[in-house]
Amino acid sequence: MPDFTLRKTMLFIEDIHHDGGPAPAQPRRRAAIVALVRNPFAGGHTADLQSAMDDLKPLGLQMTDRLIEAMGGPDGIDGYGKASLVGEGGELEHTALWHVPGGYAMRERLGEAKAIVPSSMKMGGVGTRIDIPLGHINAAYVRSHFDGMEVGVPDGPRAQELLFALAMARGPRIHHRMGGLQAEEVKGEDGLR
Repeated sequence: MPDFTLRKTMLFIEDIHHDGGPAPAQPRRRAAIVALVRNPFAGGHTADLQSAMDDLKPLGLQMTDRLIEAMGGPDGIDGYGKASLVGEGGELEHTALWHVPGGYAMRERLGEAKAIVPSSMKMGGVGTRIDIPLGHINAAYVRSHFDGMEVGVPDGPRAQELLFALAMARGPRIHHRMGGLQAEEVKGEDGLR
């Protein structure tokens, strides 16, 4: 069993009160949580990485629960995304370890989430920032929820570390007006529409 020792977590919360034009009726909240963990695969090549995703599931659930709490509860959360960043000595494929633990934790805790969880992966050293893509939780074609949230940690990822990130949002972009499928038209049957 690989050792993904947790070094630290950080929470980021944004309440967007204005973005040009008239002020919205209520602010839009976006929040993200990141975790820095030891990368047990750094410095060498491991043929079987897939089984290690199960070892990260408890971390995914823990981060999801803290993120939902930071959002003020699950009601109204309608956007999500995930990202991972590998430090020196690792390989890009190590970031893919976050696909199942990060994505399925959010889908499980948010209930009827149907859409795939948007994801980004990157290599970088201490202080590297990463954009977490956001999309609607039930329909990938809802343009009003296409967004991203940039996060980073001043002292990570260090060599032989991984940074795992989750993000959630409540509501569309302020003053969205690019058409497409409207959130209230979502059928939520296939994760697309």
